Amino acid sequence: MRLVRHPWPGSVRARATVGATAVVALALTAASFALFAMLHVDLQRNANDAATAQADTVGQLAAEGKLPDLLPLTHGADFIQVVDSSGRVVAASQNLVGRPAVADLRPHEGRLRATWSGEPFGEGHRQRIVAVTAQTPGGAVTVYAGTSLRDADAADEITKVALGIGTPLLLATVALVTWWVTGRALRPVEAIRSEVAEITGRALHRRVPVPASQDEVARLARTMNATLDRLEDAVVRQRRFIADASHELRSPITVLRTQLEVALAHPDPALWPDLVSDALEDTVRLQDLASDLLLLARLDTAEPVSRRPLDMAELCRTTVAARHGDRLPIDTRLQPGLTVEGNRGWLVRLLTNLLDNAQRHADRRIELALHTDPDDAGLAVLEVTDDGPGIPEADRERIFERFTRLDDARSRDHGGAGLGLAIARDIAHQHHGTLRVEPHPYGAGIVARLPLSPSGP
Repeated sequence: MRLVRHPWPGSVRARATVGATAVVALALTAASFALFAMLHVDLQRNANDAATAQADTVGQLAAEGKLPDLLPLTHGADFIQVVDSSGRVVAASQNLVGRPAVADLRPHEGRLRATWSGEPFGEGHRQRIVAVTAQTPGGAVTVYAGTSLRDADAADEITKVALGIGTPLLLATVALVTWWVTGRALRPVEAIRSEVAEITGRALHRRVPVPASQDEVARLARTMNATLDRLEDAVVRQRRFIADASHELRSPITVLRTQLEVALAHPDPALWPDLVSDALEDTVRLQDLASDLLLLARLDTAEPVSRRPLDMAELCRTTVAARHGDRLPIDTRLQPGLTVEGNRGWLVRLLTNLLDNAQRHADRRIELALHTDPDDAGLAVLEVTDDGPGIPEADRERIFERFTRLDDARSRDHGGAGLGLAIARDIAHQHHGTLRVEPHPYGAGIVARLPLSPSGP
């Protein structure tokens, strides 16, 4: 089936020009007809008023019996003629002396007032003729008064010519100006398009030019650059994440392979328990790391999960009670009745990661507190503090980056992979909350703020 293409310009510049020109053409056409009609009616009315005034004056003279044979012409009248009821001319202006009656009108019911256009002189220009009936001592007469429409017709012709020439010129001017203005307005858009076309995965540092104007195109360019900044940051983070993940996965896999190669090279049953124990430990570490990476992938894709109102105090109690083999006990201060809309598994993981981090660094004390935010009653505050060495101010944001471990936590046995706090912050963000390090009198304090649910558990 062949598609029929509509005859409509393809470019924005051409469409804007055609649209503007069409709108102006319609407006000019309507205005031209209105102007011409108003001018024509006004000129015809002036001629009619002049002829009517002259006819009424002569009719008044006839009624008073003072009608002269030769009627003088006043300003605005071209001819005057008085005809009796038998059609005989009884008086006329100088230019109609000896001429027959201009028209043969008979009054109806004793009165007549008529107006029409004609050419009584045969000179090619029209006259506006007014007929008025007057009663004289000798009977009824009809007064004809005419005014030339030469000026009105000439004005009509001049107006037609002016509109016929001026309208196309004006439309051409509108089209040219619209084409030029639209081209200048779209020039930055073309520059943006050409620059975006050159941006690839290996050239994410490039940015689109921002015009000096403060219009919509400039805002579009700034928004585009902000989007490219976020895209570049995401790609850089992804590449760094892949490199770090590859490095972290390589270590346990290499160790596990070495252990298996040693076991194969030295098939001594006495060494197998230690080798199997070490291999199991590295396998567990590898499994935990793979689970963390999968969870981070789910968090990055914002995969939807089931959410429901959760009693945070109950969640904290069950999470703490389920922990076995902790190095230090956990003191809890939990405010009851705080409900958060969220995913139980993710929030348990957030709390578990915070408690694991505190167990790793605490000296003798770990405290878990839950309460409402004193500055915002709509937020639940989950605070995990320890009496460890604390977190330097310069590292309080860096510890939430993936695979980040501070210098005193780099050991393979105690440092972990550096993903726990990163996962915890991503989970807090998924629940429209925040997670950050806040000043604490001793040790470290990591605080999560989560919006409370309006409904109960």
